[in-house]
Amino acid sequence: MSFKSFMGFLFIYLLGLLCYDPNLTSVLERLEDIKKSNTLLLQQLKRLICDLCRLYNLPQHPDVEMLDQPLPAGQNGTTEEVTSEEEEEEDMGEDIEDLDHYDMKEEEPVDGKKSEDEGIEKENLAILEKIRKNQRQDHLNGAVSGSVQASDRLMKELRDIYRSQSYKTGIYSVELVNDSLYEWHVKLLKVDPDSPLHSDLQVLKEKEGVEYILLNFSFKDNFPFDPPFVRVVSPVLTGGYVLGGGALCMELLTKQGWSSAYSIESVIMQINATLVKGKARVQFGANKNQYNLARAQQSYKSLVQIHEKNGIPK
Repeated sequence: MSFKSFMGFLFIYLLGLLCYDPNLTSVLERLEDIKKSNTLLLQQLKRLICDLCRLYNLPQHPDVEMLDQPLPAGQNGTTEEVTSEEEEEEDMGEDIEDLDHYDMKEEEPVDGKKSEDEGIEKENLAILEKIRKNQRQDHLNGAVSGSVQASDRLMKELRDIYRSQSYKTGIYSVELVNDSLYEWHVKLLKVDPDSPLHSDLQVLKEKEGVEYILLNFSFKDNFPFDPPFVRVVSPVLTGGYVLGGGALCMELLTKQGWSSAYSIESVIMQINATLVKGKARVQFGANKNQYNLARAQQSYKSLVQIHEKNGIPK
């Protein structure tokens, strides 16, 4: 403890005793004078003990007279006081270092967020930020849609897709419908170049300026424990395990074949491969209105009921 701290402690202690013994006033006044002087600590202590002994008529211990005796060179009170203050400053420095270390730990979540967004293009980061703002606003307005669990997982899926090489190299693209996390438009931009489907898409590009297959993904509140409902929006296809209305006949997309561990990108890539494997072809000149959500849901429901025991293509 430093000299200032020690004398401050004595002052406060005597101030408390003063409430019980008014005779301590004179001692307290002398102690206040002592605090303002540069006398050595041991001399202050000797004076204080002597005053208290006289006040209460107590015998004074012989060793008290030795308190102000000079110490060997290099060990006087001033040196001790300076050393004590230096040690206190060192301790304070160590405390500051500890606080700095603690602050660094507190900032780790910020670094975590930075690494979470690493590898994502600025335009996609803007989309993620817009979604976050919309979610906060919905909470404030009391118009929350979906569930926290599903929203968190879908945000993670979207970030993973934005970082994906398959996405960056243009194999597919993703767009949120009306900025909703729960409905996506996915474009299959590239399929196996040796497949008939690839050739059909080239012809479609020449005729209509469209060279992709548009899929619609819709998610429920209990995602990822239930699979998304996926259907083809355009063009109209034959084969490729595509049902009436555009629904897809894949075990992966049923409750029996689905796993919450599946990523959305893996689902997209599997659909791409299944269309090629099933020899899907573009049905040129077909009525585009035959693909709609209600019909797709009905077709899928009927097929799942029929094939519950026999299984359906994976």
